[in-house]
Amino acid sequence: MKKFFTLFATFLLFSTAVFAKDMRFVQISDIRYDADGKNNILRKMIDDINKQKDVEFVVFTGDNINRPEKDDLTAFLDEAKRLNCPFYIVIGDKDVNKHKEMSKIQYIKTIKKHVRKYKPETPSYKFEYDGVIFLAVDGAKDVIPGTNGYFKEDVLNWLDAELGLHKKHNVIIFQHFPLIPPAEKETYYTFKPENYLKILARHNNVKAVISGHFGVNKEQNVNGIVHISTAGAPFYRIIDIMDCDTANPTIWAELKEAR
Repeated sequence: MKKFFTLFATFLLFSTAVFAKDMRFVQISDIRYDADGKNNILRKMIDDINKQKDVEFVVFTGDNINRPEKDDLTAFLDEAKRLNCPFYIVIGDKDVNKHKEMSKIQYIKTIKKHVRKYKPETPSYKFEYDGVIFLAVDGAKDVIPGTNGYFKEDVLNWLDAELGLHKKHNVIIFQHFPLIPPAEKETYYTFKPENYLKILARHNNVKAVISGHFGVNKEQNVNGIVHISTAGAPFYRIIDIMDCDTANPTIWAELKEAR
């Protein structure tokens, strides 16, 4: 009987090692795509990404276009549709401006018009892959645009509720504006980040916060959460979550440069 239990325990450990899930996705940030063709590095980046193996999806973490104009957005989307996998979009400070008829509502309507399979309906949203919950958290301003992030109370309340709802799942957050500044840039700060950080402190399921905005490539581990900041083109990141269905997954973020 003792031998049986030893063999059974060995089998369980072996099974866990064999069947543990891994996941790979790509982050692209601060493309600032221009419909005039002045910025064509995105095509090279997409060609590069399409050659990578096992990429589940791509996330564009804001400042996707150079000006908050429909021509730039539709041109950017035409390029993004060349990806061999689904993609998701976070809004950055350069993407929207109500005074130029590109509000957040108009931005999303334009995406959904040109990308039929695009599912998100709002600037902040969630999606799931292999039991991992991904949250896109909106901190952009379209009424008085600026380089400072501002996570409104309703967005923070939504975030708090989602983290509570998925407390048994690993959560990865995507946003344009970093919570932990990767560099010293006074005009790029996030307004009252302590309110956001208090929410993260109430939960233990957030494994990473992935952002852009600063034009800096940096990784920081703060209170058990990996804060990843990625610069703009030609850089992008391949992010692997090893053992993504366990309580303590390993996150590998590999910086790539399209040439």
